[in-house]
Amino acid sequence: METTHVPADELRRALIAADPKLSKFNPLPRILAFDEFNTGTHGWCELIGNHDGHGNLDTVDVHMRDFRPPQISSCDFFDIGTHGAMSGNYALKVATRPVTGHTAVAIRRLTMAQRGVVQFETYFTYKSEAVTEESSLGNSFGDVVWDGNLHPSEAQFGAFTVATDLCDGDGIRYHCVARYQNTDLENRFTRRWVYPVVPEPTPRENLYNQENLTPTEDFTAPNPEDWHALDEEPQFLCYNEVPTKVNWHYLRWQFDTRTRTNIELQVNDRIMDMRDVPVPQYPDKYDGLENLLNFYVSVRTHSPVRNFLFLDSALISVDW
Repeated sequence: METTHVPADELRRALIAADPKLSKFNPLPRILAFDEFNTGTHGWCELIGNHDGHGNLDTVDVHMRDFRPPQISSCDFFDIGTHGAMSGNYALKVATRPVTGHTAVAIRRLTMAQRGVVQFETYFTYKSEAVTEESSLGNSFGDVVWDGNLHPSEAQFGAFTVATDLCDGDGIRYHCVARYQNTDLENRFTRRWVYPVVPEPTPRENLYNQENLTPTEDFTAPNPEDWHALDEEPQFLCYNEVPTKVNWHYLRWQFDTRTRTNIELQVNDRIMDMRDVPVPQYPDKYDGLENLLNFYVSVRTHSPVRNFLFLDSALISVDW
């Protein structure tokens, strides 16, 4: 009998293609984590600032005390009941408070075994909270007037962010960041991808000034002028008219920890080259963070309405 040898890469692709849970992703050769939130939170938790050796939570930076824990959600709404997720009943839900400027953050903590290309993939959706007659802000908001198609809740959604917190073995710390800005601070549609040109403030920098930032300031880059557009073309995502219709979007993001640079961002059918996007480093080295490989997602409301970011599932892979 003749023996047929299938190349390892070809066999790997075939196995992924045959798995309904993995075939919707396009992973690099090694999968580090596959988080299907129908089965739990998989280590995604609330980001909180640092506290002192006494465990005194009053020493946490003021702006980092209320980033809200992520929830497992069946995507329930007042009009239809349970919507459910893309891959099952439950999704990971990151929810702000109904306070203009509030941010909610969920983080996933890993470390690097080697340097190389890292890829984060997810299926996500974003929504403003559905209102009732008692809590409604009316039929117009921002630059939207309800016309049976465009809905004011779409203008009530601010922004969501995918980001990392990375640190080399020699203490060089930096963040790769991409944000979808749906509206500006005046609730006008921008629908563009942006990135920060400064590193985000850290507890060490604010050690003697925990009230340096307020709870509603943008913790990733507080000054709006420090956010630059990835390109000038907006990306229109499927909000689908009302806040109780959920459509899932594909996101794939690559960066390289060898060169400390971004590579590219794909959202649905659009691929954006990020190799020229600057990745600012902290001027001082950080101890105790060797090989840090953290991922976080955040959602920020620009209105007095709760904003939600839902993740159906996420996959982290590398070329190591």
